[in-house]
This record gives sequence, structure tokens and C-alpha cells, in this order.
Amino acid sequence: MATLPDFRLETYFSKWEFSARYHMTASDAQSLTVSQLLALGTDADRQAFETLSLGYTQTFGAPELREAIAATYDRQRATDILCFAGAEEGLYVAMHAILDKGDHAIVITPNYQSSETVPLSICEVTGVALDPLQNWTLDIDQVAAAIRPNTKLISINFPHNPTGKILERDRFDALVDLCRQHGIYLFSDEAYRLLGVGDCPQLPAAADAYERGLSLSVMSKPYGLPGLRIGWIACQDSDLLVRMERMKHYLSICNSGPSEVLSIIALKARETILARIRGLMVHNLALLDGFFAEFEERFEWYRPDGGCITYPRYLGSEGVERFATDLVERTGVLLLPSSIYHSELGPVPQDRFRIGYGRAHMEEGLQVFRDYLRSGRA
Repeated sequence: MATLPDFRLETYFSKWEFSARYHMTASDAQSLTVSQLLALGTDADRQAFETLSLGYTQTFGAPELREAIAATYDRQRATDILCFAGAEEGLYVAMHAILDKGDHAIVITPNYQSSETVPLSICEVTGVALDPLQNWTLDIDQVAAAIRPNTKLISINFPHNPTGKILERDRFDALVDLCRQHGIYLFSDEAYRLLGVGDCPQLPAAADAYERGLSLSVMSKPYGLPGLRIGWIACQDSDLLVRMERMKHYLSICNSGPSEVLSIIALKARETILARIRGLMVHNLALLDGFFAEFEERFEWYRPDGGCITYPRYLGSEGVERFATDLVERTGVLLLPSSIYHSELGPVPQDRFRIGYGRAHMEEGLQVFRDYLRSGRA
């Protein structure tokens, strides 16, 4: 297996994530404490957590957890769910279970780094770029032109990281038809699927829409519970699920029992949790609307469709990298510059930065950011 490159995002965060005073580029939503989460459960839920045996769990995931996950989809059963220790493990396992040397994959860009580096470590990969001049949409004709006789998988991510774009439904349907026509797996990173804002409709899960669709999701993003380290893949292909389960034997083997029980509580209380987070997102988006309207000469604002991150453009002459570095060093306001989304598959925008709007207390960081811009130091 080829050696994977340094994970740029994690390397960057290892320096700044816990030292910067204002973490304004977080990709997850506002979290809960254990006591707050337990308060959302029933007496039986709390009893199950307090009396849990700390032994091994089932590799596929606890049956009750898989039932709770399946309930978040339209067509999935518990037997269509395979749990992982976070979404990253699921991505890694899926790519290795589907792809082999001599295969070909197509990946949209920009994207979460491992979405391209993991398949690139296995086979040839073609990137198809989302177009910022066309509201970050995906050109289905470009995808079709990239398909080869040995294309095995197409990888997408909507709501998109880092832009918050939700693909138009007619384009999503055309992509599913294209995959079905060629017998290609559609791997869909749906970490933000339940976090829509405004009037933009959510897409169906790929696993619901297509018999060779894989829907990757996780407790981290929409539920604000990254510390549980529970992710999963939903898929109708039972043979593929078995292959992935056998690969998991070499990795995490099984999930954390306490995390499974806490995830069940969160999933059963998902409407309460999601309503809280969506309300926070709407509040924070209004703050961002006002902020970027105030500094139109410095930024080009892009209002996202969903997720809890977005990707504005920086217009300053010194470039976004120097700007983001100076900002965090002087003020403690952390943004994620576009170098983190560098791609080996083709050019991607170099003048953007990611900002997260799913956490509480955004006002404090924005005020420090505003003072920095007004001070003339920027």
C-alpha cells in the first residue's frame, strides 16, 4: 500500500485547534455534555448506560444502534447498516473494499483530503471540480466524460465540505442514473445530510436512491457529538457490507460500548437535538450575513445551503494564507485557509477560507475579527 501523505487539516489543527481562543472554523455543531445527553433519554436509557458491561461489542454495531440509525433513512433496515469508529474509518474501509489496483475512481474537488488521498493510494483517480462561478454545482457532463471502462466508484459530498453546497435534485438524479447505467458505486459522504438551512431541499440518501449507493454518516457533525466516535455506512449491497465488516476486523474491531449507548439516546432524541442546532445555525448565519455585508471590499460572501460550514472568498492583496496566519497569531481567531483543500487532482480555489457556524458564542469571535479588520492591521 502506498504511504499516505500528511493530513493537512489535522496537522494544522494540531497546532491551533486547542490553543486559538476563537475557533471559528469548526466543522461540527455545538456539543452536549454527558449529563445533558442522558437527560434526553428515558429512565431505561440511563439505566442501560449506568449498568453497561465494558466488554467487546458486535463488529456491525449493537442491534439497537443499527435500528436507530436505520430509522433516519427512508428505505434502510438495520441489516443495511455497518458501524465504524468515526466516519474516517468508514471511508477508509469502503475505498479498500471496493477499489483495487487497476481500477479507476472519480472524486469531486475540493473535498475532505482523505476522500482523494485514500483512493489515490489504491488506484488511478480523476478529479471533477465544483464550479464557484456556477454556485459550486457539479457538472454531470464532466463526470460522464471522466468515466472509463474500469471506473468503479464515484465519490461525492453534499452538503459539501467546505462550501455548504447542496447539489440540485435534478443533477443528483442524473448522477444516480449515470452510475446505474455503468454499474458504478456511488460513495456519498453525507455527514451533514440532516443540517439544511433556508429553503434548499435536502437530497435523498444515496443508499435510499440507488442499489449501489453507500451513505457515510457520523454522530460528529449533525448531532455535535464527535467525542463518541460513532460513524456508519448504509448500503443495500449485503455482500459489500460483509467485505467491509471483515476489513474492520483489522482496524477498530468493534465500537465503544458506552459510545453506542449514548448514540442510541441521541438518535432517539434527534429531533430535539437537530432543532437546537438548526436554530443556532440560523442565528449564526444572520450574524455572518451582517459581518460580510460590512466588509464587502475584503470578502466575497457565499451563503451556504446546508451543513454548518461555508467558504467565503478573501479579496486582500496579501493572500488568504498570510491573512489567516496573521489573524490567528494576533487575535486568536482561527480560520481554515484554502491550502488545506489543496488537491493533487487539479486546480482548486486558492483564495478561500472555511468558517464554521454551528457552535455557540459566535458573537465573541466575530467582534474580535471585526476589531482586527477595523484596526488597519489587516
